[in-house]
Order: sequence, then C-alpha cells, then structure tokens
Amino acid sequence: MPFARDFPIRNLQDVKRFESEKTFAERCPAQSVYDIFRHAAERFPSHTALTMLMTGVPDEKPRIVSYTELLAGITRAANFFADIGGSRPGIAFILPSLIETQFVLWGAETAGYALPINFLLQPEHIAHLIQAADVHILVALGPHPQLDIWEKAVTVAELVPGLKLVQISLSDAPPPEGVQSFIPSLSKYDGQRLTFGAPGSNNEVAAYFHTGGTTGAPKLVTHTHRNQITAAFGGTVLYDFSDKDVMTNGLPLFHVAGTILCGLSMFLAGVHLVIMSPGGMRNPAMIQNFWKIIEQYRVTIGGGVPTVMAALLSVPVGDADISSLRFSISGAAAAPKTIVEQYEAKTGRRVHECLGMTECGGLISISPPAGDRVIGSVGYRLPYIETAVRKLNADGSLGAECAPREIGVLTISGPNVTPGYRDRKDNDGLIVDGVLNGGDLAYTDETGRIFIAGRAKDIIIRSGHNIDPQAIEDAVVGHPAVIAAAAVGQPDKYAGELPVCYVALKPGASVTADELRTFAEPRIAERPAWPKSYFIVDTIPVTGVGKIFKPPLRSDAARRLIETVVTEVTGTSEVTVSVAQGGKRGSEAVVTLPAHLSKHVLEVEAALSGYLFDYKVVLPPA
Repeated sequence: MPFARDFPIRNLQDVKRFESEKTFAERCPAQSVYDIFRHAAERFPSHTALTMLMTGVPDEKPRIVSYTELLAGITRAANFFADIGGSRPGIAFILPSLIETQFVLWGAETAGYALPINFLLQPEHIAHLIQAADVHILVALGPHPQLDIWEKAVTVAELVPGLKLVQISLSDAPPPEGVQSFIPSLSKYDGQRLTFGAPGSNNEVAAYFHTGGTTGAPKLVTHTHRNQITAAFGGTVLYDFSDKDVMTNGLPLFHVAGTILCGLSMFLAGVHLVIMSPGGMRNPAMIQNFWKIIEQYRVTIGGGVPTVMAALLSVPVGDADISSLRFSISGAAAAPKTIVEQYEAKTGRRVHECLGMTECGGLISISPPAGDRVIGSVGYRLPYIETAVRKLNADGSLGAECAPREIGVLTISGPNVTPGYRDRKDNDGLIVDGVLNGGDLAYTDETGRIFIAGRAKDIIIRSGHNIDPQAIEDAVVGHPAVIAAAAVGQPDKYAGELPVCYVALKPGASVTADELRTFAEPRIAERPAWPKSYFIVDTIPVTGVGKIFKPPLRSDAARRLIETVVTEVTGTSEVTVSVAQGGKRGSEAVVTLPAHLSKHVLEVEAALSGYLFDYKVVLPPA
C-alpha cells in the first residue's frame, strides 16, 4: 500500500502537498475494511499484529497473533456470521478487549455490519440499540466472576425476540442449550477465503457506533467502510506509523478511538499492538506495570487519555528502560497543559494530541510528530478532508468562516463524515450541505493548527459570558494533590449559572477547598471563571474509555444548590432532592418534603422559581 513519500508531514502545507501529488485512491486502494487486513497479511505475513496481555506481570506468557493469523481469524468469523445470519447480517457484541473481540468486530464488518456495545450499559439500553440497528446476532462474554456481561446478554435476549446468542467463554464450560460457542465454531470455517461472496465495501454500512455515556438513550452513528478507511489512513500518515512501531492499546473496541486510531490505522502500517488486558487501562495492574511493559515489548508509542496519563504520573518509572518510546498520543478529551508537561518530563518524549469524533469515522486532526508541537493544539486536519471554524448565527445556523484566533464552531466535511444517524429524526442540523457541525468550540492559528476551546454543550454561561471549563480544570489540576478536575455550571438565579469544580485527589493526598481556591485563582485568567465552590470527591465519573463524564456532575451541582435553597426555606435538611438530565431546560429536579413540612410547599416552589431547571415539589404518598 503506497504510503511512501519523500517528506515528513509537519504542517498544513505538507498535508496539502501530500494531497496534490496523488489521489486518495492512488495512495490507499483499499475498498473495504477487509482489504486492510488482506493487504497487511500480504506485506507483513509473519509480523506480530497483536500481543494479548492478561495480567501484565513480567513472567506472563502472552498470546501472540501474526498478521496472517489475524486475517485468518477475521475470515473465519466473517464466514461464521454469514452462515448463521444470512446476507449482510448485523452483529452486536458486548465484550472486553480480547483477541476474539478483534475477530468479531472486523469479521462482522466484513460479512455485514457491527454494533459494538459498551458493556457498562444497562440491558434495556442494549436491547434498544439492538432493535434500532436491526441486529439479530449478539456475541457476549460468558459467565465471569467479575463481569456481569453474560447476565446482561441473557436479559437482552428475553427483551429482543429472535435474537441469536453467541458466547465467548474463557473456560472450557459448554454454553447453555441453544447458544453457539464462538471459539470452537471458528475452527469449522474456512480461514483462507470468504465463502459468501464479496465483503462489504465503500459506502456500504460497516458499523453503527453508539454515542453518549451510560445514561439516556444513545444515538447510533453510521460508519461506512469509506468513513473508516479515510480516517484510519489519515491517522497512519500524520502519525507516520510503520511496521517498526509497537503501541500499547488500553482502549475498548466499542469506542472509535480503540477501533480506528488504535486499530485500523495501526493495521494499515503493520504496527504491533500490545493489548493491555481485557479491562484495558481500567485494570490497576496495567497502570502499575506500565513502564515495565514499555521496556519488555520495546514499545515505541505510548500515552493514553488524559485521566490515564494523570494516573501514570503517580507510578515511578524506576529502573524501567523506556528509551524505545518515540512519542506519546493523547486523545478522547483535552489534555490539561500541566499533565502534558509533567508526562513529557517523566518520559522524555513529547505528547502529540489528536481530535476524533464518532461522527467523523473516528479521526479529524492530529499533531504530527515531525512538526513543531504546541501544547493544547490537536494539530492539522487529516489528508483528503476539510475543516473550518465557522461563526454561529443567532438562529443556530453556521455563518462565515472565522479569522485566525477567533472562536467559532468546528465543522468537518469529506469522506470521513458519517452519512448520518441510524434514526433519521436525530439528524436535524447535523449535516447541512455536506458540512457537519462538530459541536466543538474551536479556533485556528495562522498556520492552520486547530485548538479546541471546549464542547459547546460544556460551556458555562455566566450572565451571558461564555466560560471555557478547561481553563479552570487546567489550573486546578496543576495542584500537586490533584489527580483530576471537572468544572461545570451550577444553577444561579441571577447569573444563570456559576462555575463550580469537582476535584479528585491523588492517593494519600489532602487539600482543602480554600487551599485549592488560593492556588487556582491566580492561574485562571478571568475572574468570572473563578469557581464559586470546590467539591472534593472520591472519584470523578468517566466513560468506558476514561473520558470525564459531566452530566452526573451537572446534576449533582444542581442537587447541592437545591438542597441549600430548600434548607434555608424550611429550616431543616429533612428533604430529598433528585436531579436528572432532561426536560426543556436540561435538568429536572424532584424535591420531596416530609409530610410535616407540607405548609412550605408553596414557599419552596417560589424559592426555586427563576432557576434554569425544571422542578416539582412533592409530598410522600399518604
């Protein structure tokens, strides 16, 4: 596959030159995701594709899979799915990171389409996704002492009539009656060729990836083969991956970062992927043994999401030889400058950020290792796509392109952009005239570097003034006792909302709210962004990929405010307050007063009037 070029890509001018010299088809002839694995097996037949770590201890005997074996496993899986599912079947899976998970995902995309599912979702949500995607096969991990995946799968099968269950078991125990066992089944199918005809390709659907966290009804984003190939190719080129590289991958395959950048981009170039246990970097052993794993497998590319990098800062490198590292990658969320600086000081290698989005095939832009790195920038757009920062009109429509350094909305167009959501009613305003509104506030510098100023929905609006929560978080995370910080808006009757900050501390550390305030305020450029309150908590909620998940924090901030207001009105804290995301104004609160406080219902309602949330005050049932 002709990735070769006579120059490293350092900046946007190099990206444009790269595009002008050859067409995308000339550089990347793959028509299907399956072509990527077929070409890789031809070019790197005996090269290690995957090393599967289960524990990460030094004497572990990992499972090793070559590119030839990877192709054979995918081919067998595709033939299996086509046999039991018919023409272009939909295959959902609820699995941790395993070698077999790779076979399932890419085999599903080859035979039909995949539906990767976050195993933290509840059965009702999983059933909703399966029915919405018109899926009839569900592959799930068998009974496990720590994970309840199989129990969820059984419940889902009860909710979705006709759903076929396929079990992947880590033991020799036979599956229940009527359930197929994936691993033994594969041996019955051809691993040398596809027996059902041509694989899915080009603009055919390869997968549906769900957005959202662990609550609410997630949306299904359509991925075509062309979406994924375009994004993956851009990752390969801008990060300059090669078959000499070894990369750690602790991301789940239900997330586009683990699938595209830490998957297809690597396979295009023949990279050796070290899978960091079934639980990924959620496994404490992977954090504790990370530097030794770098040494043992001569890893050239490391890093992780910002929360993982922050955790690794607490683990001494010790006598581990990490000189094999070329650079580190950070993505999925904006990396606080302090974390990047400390991580670079620890490893002696630079961190190069990237920007991805489920609706854009998984990748949009990358800070290339060959170029001058600027902390806080997610780099330059991928080849063969277009990005622009546009003004947002009062009616919500997109306006003219912004000047350099002017904040607007990031838009993306090109073959990495999704055709839309599976449910068309969710597409309102998503893509207009081929241009996708990415939902990120952003700006560019004079060279075309992209900087993310925050998610539009995460912006804190204080009396009409937009406050970027990242500016608060960067300042607070700089405190030596802090491992993570998340700033959100707390309702305020006068200002609409005021910034507050949730803080998690490093193990054994202690700090007071006043000490955090004294530390952070001089480091936050504008006074309106100074948090009204600091809430020190045991943990900050994250998504399955380790990205800070703010909806529960926004609900908690509203709950704290409401409890204070109601206590002031009633003179007692004998109230129950619950807040959930939803309603016309973003949050819905229910205040339950004990029966003996019934005389205060009208007073409480009056006190809550004027806040930017929906509410109702109720008494317990008689």
